[in-house]
Amino acid sequence: MRGLQSTGRTARAAAARLAASLGRSLATPSAASAHPAPGYIGRFAPTPSGPLHLGSLLTAAASWLDARHHGGRWTLRIDDLDAPRAAPHAEATILATLEAHGLVWDGPVVRQSDHVEHYRAALESLRDSCFACRCSRRELRGARRYPGTCRQLGLDDQGNAVRIRAANREIAFDDRVQGPRTTVADDDFIVRRRDGLASYPLAVVVDDGIMGITHVVRGADLLDETSRQLHVISRLGLSAPVYAHVPVIVEASGVKLSKHNRATAIDDRAADRNLATVLALLGLDAPLADAADMLAWARRRFRMDAVPRTPKVADFVALSG
Repeated sequence: MRGLQSTGRTARAAAARLAASLGRSLATPSAASAHPAPGYIGRFAPTPSGPLHLGSLLTAAASWLDARHHGGRWTLRIDDLDAPRAAPHAEATILATLEAHGLVWDGPVVRQSDHVEHYRAALESLRDSCFACRCSRRELRGARRYPGTCRQLGLDDQGNAVRIRAANREIAFDDRVQGPRTTVADDDFIVRRRDGLASYPLAVVVDDGIMGITHVVRGADLLDETSRQLHVISRLGLSAPVYAHVPVIVEASGVKLSKHNRATAIDDRAADRNLATVLALLGLDAPLADAADMLAWARRRFRMDAVPRTPKVADFVALSG
């Protein structure tokens, strides 16, 4: 792949720079485990494409409670890499909603847009595992996985997407909610988009590495993405975080609550009722009180193994407009 080809010395130098930026060595990664480890650092990473909805609050509350229950840190990252999707004032609204519900984070807010140079260093480290691809979405429509069209063409990366070669092996991890998972990693997926932006699987791995994230609590709609991220983690020689994928909320129609589907924004004035609802969905029947008291009650009783072992909470009352 022209444009991403270099000598082994250059690639090793890039790997060293990336390791330094992540604050850890590029050694053999540890296997993903379901057991909380010392030095817990969690995170909540919303996109600023709109206000939070009840499904977002469910994930944020689960992540916050798990971090606090283990005496850990809970950090906040705004995933703003895709600038055209960002809505005006969305970040400020998100922060205000978290504060209204007592979900206070540790340290400064982190933003993906500050990590662009780290993404480039990661791509430099991955160059020997990648190739440029000129295939359009239309050309690949209907394909279960990438057919390898450009794998051996040696295309220049300029103006093309960049894909990482498939692991072609089983990737396994033990999810703290959904249980043991095994996936055959047989797809060459995109790590850099045609427009030059890092793709989600690459960006989130680098972001979590920079922040020192040890535990990832997020929605089960991202469960299938985990094997891709573990492949990138392996190729970069990083340690895998511990994963927990909590159920996502879907309406009776089966549509997931999401900003894309215009789910109703959370009413911060009803923080107590909002928290009571999401705590119940996490297996906690909290007495109705103000947000601070409910969270104090819940953090003492929260157990990830009590969260319903299902990828979604179905037949929820419609909340989108």
